[in-house]
Amino acid sequence: MALTDPLSGGFLLHTSGSEDVLLPRSRAPPCLGAPVHPDLHPADLVFLGGPVYTVDPARSWAGAVAVRDGRIVAVGQDHDIRPLIGPGTEVVDLAGKLLLPGFQDSHVHPVLAGTTLARCNLHDLGTKEEYLQAVSDYAAAHPEAEWISGGGWSFQAFPGGMPHRTMLDAIASVGDRPVALPVADGHALWANSRALEIAGITKDTPDPADGRIERDPDGTPNGMLQEGAAELVTRFMPAATDEDFYQGLLAGQAYLHSYGITGWQDAGVGPNFGPGDVYGAYLRADREGTLTARVRGAQWWDREGGLEQLPFFSERRAESERNGERFFAGTVKMMLDGVAENHTAAMLEPYLDGCGCQTGTTGLDFLDPEKLGGYVAELDAAGFQVHFHALGDRAVRNALDAVEEALRRNGDRGNRHHLAHLQVVHPDDIARFRELGATANIQPLWACHEPQMDELTIPFLGERRAGWQYPFGSLLRAGVPLAAGSDWSVSTPDVMAGVHVAVNRTGEEDPNRVLGPEERLDLGSALAAYTAGTARVNHLDDLTGSIQTGKLADLVVLDRNPFDGPSQAIAETRVLRTYVQGELVHAATEL
Repeated sequence: MALTDPLSGGFLLHTSGSEDVLLPRSRAPPCLGAPVHPDLHPADLVFLGGPVYTVDPARSWAGAVAVRDGRIVAVGQDHDIRPLIGPGTEVVDLAGKLLLPGFQDSHVHPVLAGTTLARCNLHDLGTKEEYLQAVSDYAAAHPEAEWISGGGWSFQAFPGGMPHRTMLDAIASVGDRPVALPVADGHALWANSRALEIAGITKDTPDPADGRIERDPDGTPNGMLQEGAAELVTRFMPAATDEDFYQGLLAGQAYLHSYGITGWQDAGVGPNFGPGDVYGAYLRADREGTLTARVRGAQWWDREGGLEQLPFFSERRAESERNGERFFAGTVKMMLDGVAENHTAAMLEPYLDGCGCQTGTTGLDFLDPEKLGGYVAELDAAGFQVHFHALGDRAVRNALDAVEEALRRNGDRGNRHHLAHLQVVHPDDIARFRELGATANIQPLWACHEPQMDELTIPFLGERRAGWQYPFGSLLRAGVPLAAGSDWSVSTPDVMAGVHVAVNRTGEEDPNRVLGPEERLDLGSALAAYTAGTARVNHLDDLTGSIQTGKLADLVVLDRNPFDGPSQAIAETRVLRTYVQGELVHAATEL
């Protein structure tokens, strides 16, 4: 296949690669062509001394890359690229370190995560004692704070996944101020007695339809508010300002760049999502040139509403397209269920109790399955991509049924609908993904044994359904396209940590126990899900996601080549540099 310079039209080289031949791992193809044309202009940026894993359709390897005006103009070996080095060319010697396309996160909440970083941030902690000390320290350092807010705690730090209001009540530095701290995954809120009092939550307060107030044996609320019940408290909290969200976006963006992430899909943009509407922050950053990533915004579907929301979504989509070049609100996010740890994930069969007997609980449907297909068909007809939160096997089936309805009514409109999380997928539904053209949007970091899995999930699913969890390998073998993300701030956005679990199905806490060994991914497929896969979901695969001539130079340099080391060391891989359109946006160290 001949490669040409897309800017000058000059002939560069021939490669021995073919789109239907998998080239040897960690070896680039030899150059079989003529030397670079002497009339070509010098490159702005050149990478030499690879390896370079291109993640092109052939999954081929190279050794060097040249960039001009933000685009890749040549991919080959050192001797092919050196003629493009001029007096002003920046030359990066990879010295055996791996160059990849920039990572892209298919499901993430960076604005809200970045905003939390400036508040009582519990994300990097792991025990009850650490959480309480952090709350105490934050309250003491911020006596002016009307509410103590932030969040990021984990269910697994508390017996039965259940923190109590009295733990927060006992913190002296809090005083009589209310405390409201969301769990890391956003599906529950831990509140103190003062917050419950302000919200008017008592023994007599009924559970909302989309949530649950946890209670002591005598019926007194214990401070844990599951799912929609959290809104009983959060409605009384001071709203974050537009400036808070803008600064949160910049902080979140910098953090994602430090993990090599150059683009993402924000899975909650809208006035009814979480603590506020982050849409304006993206518009401002795109307009002012401070948005250094490519972002697709998933507008939040208000589960209390219906198709009357469609004109609002369309107006925002059009505004984002006019506003700038890096943010586009062309997706709608529909949250179908909750999470397995608190038994709100929608299951086809009931959860088990602690003794292994069936309960009467099958989780929650946040959207009426009878109406869902009609909603999705109308969104699809209007050109929107639908991003489903579908965690339990009933939610997954409901989402696939809705996509099927849209296809029946509209035909394939190429909107690339995708289902995120996919903790439990019934085996009968695996093949339906490919049949319906639905993408599996996976969060690999969760697919391992750890306390939340072993203590709060597997016992209540039972052995059979536990074996259906996170079926990445089955989906891949069925020909289903994969995209990968982190759901940060629910869990770390560290891509290589996610890749590690996808390949090994083991976590740091228990590296010798494998969760579903048959569902492992090979390293190349895992990296492709975080690059080409998410680029495809974001409709950016013609511009990004692989290292090919003509594409934008969104690139990441790792500190090693994980293909050459043991799979158990993948998580040790670190990002050294991140580039967006050839511009350095993160540098951990000099190369």
